[in-house]
Formats: sequence, structure tokens, C-alpha cells
Amino acid sequence: MNENIFRILAALILCGGMGISIYFRAKADRNTGEKVSRSVDGSATMRLIKIGGLILWLSPFIYLLNPAWMNWSRIGLPDWSRWLGVGLGILSVLGIYWLFSSIGSGITPTSATRKEHKLVTSGPYRWVRHPLYTVATSLFVAFGLMAANWFIALLGILAFIAMAKRTPKEEANLIEKFGDEYREYMKHTGRFLPLIK
Repeated sequence: MNENIFRILAALILCGGMGISIYFRAKADRNTGEKVSRSVDGSATMRLIKIGGLILWLSPFIYLLNPAWMNWSRIGLPDWSRWLGVGLGILSVLGIYWLFSSIGSGITPTSATRKEHKLVTSGPYRWVRHPLYTVATSLFVAFGLMAANWFIALLGILAFIAMAKRTPKEEANLIEKFGDEYREYMKHTGRFLPLIK
């Protein structure tokens, strides 16, 4: 299969997910009149997430510019697994749209909440408390499959682990803001995947 087909599809999927995220984040800032500073999370974990995030985002763009620059981490995958990555990528972009349209103005770049933040329990939040982390990881794993590149997929998984370490702080902020309402919500939802009952 022609490498350029996978590069074009990967670019469309990545730009689609990024475009949705940028649009909804800017809309949340505009609608609330409040821009949440990234410096709220000043912990070592957050600094690691920022550095890792830079590498995470640069790697797919390096592949898109010139796949040969990422040959050191290329793996020989059959075309069917790369097409599986395309399918997972499309589902991830749809998931990104669903979760951002569900949370609306409540989205922030940090574990802090907005002043007028409302607890969202609809859309994917009906089953999962942090679907963004799950869907974003799926997007990078999908990109790694499309690019046949273990490094990009691994970075997505490592980013998920770093975000999962930050999640207790985020949930503590939500408990502080919503109290028993959030504690009750936690009983009926999974952190990253739906609860199996």
C-alpha cells in the first residue's frame, strides 16, 4: 500500500481531532470570559506532562513531514493493521467531538475548574469521568498504527499514564467544587472506561 495514503489519512484524522479541540477550548474561554492558566498545575507531574506533550505532538508532525525521519522507530505492520488504525482514528475524532460538545464550557487545560463550572453527566460522561484521556490515547495509538511507528503509539500510552497520575488531583478539585454530588457520580461511572456491572 502506498505510504502517502496513510500519511494523508493520518494528517486528516490528527488535524480533525486538533481542530475540534482548539475550537471547543477557545469557545469555552470566550463563553465564560475566563482563560484558565496552565500554571495552576505547577507540580512536577504537570511539568513532565508538558515536556512529554511537546514530544508527543512533534512526533506525528515529524512523521507527516518526512516519514524517513522516523524510520528508526518504524515497525513492519500489515496493511490491515494500518487500516485498523484509520478506523480507530476516525472513531477517536468522533469521540473527541462527542465529549467536547458534551462538556461545553467546562473544559479547561488543567485540573482546575471554571468559576461557573457545572457537573456534566451526559454524553460520554454518563459512563466515564475522564473520556478525554481515553479518547486522546486512542487517537495516538491509532496514529502509531497508521504510521507503523511504535514510538508514536508508546508516547500516547505514556501520556495516558502521566495524565492518570494527575487524575486524583483533578477529582479532588471536583469533589471540592461539587461535594456529595460528585462522590455519588463517581459510584456510577468508571474513571477511564465504563464500569462493568
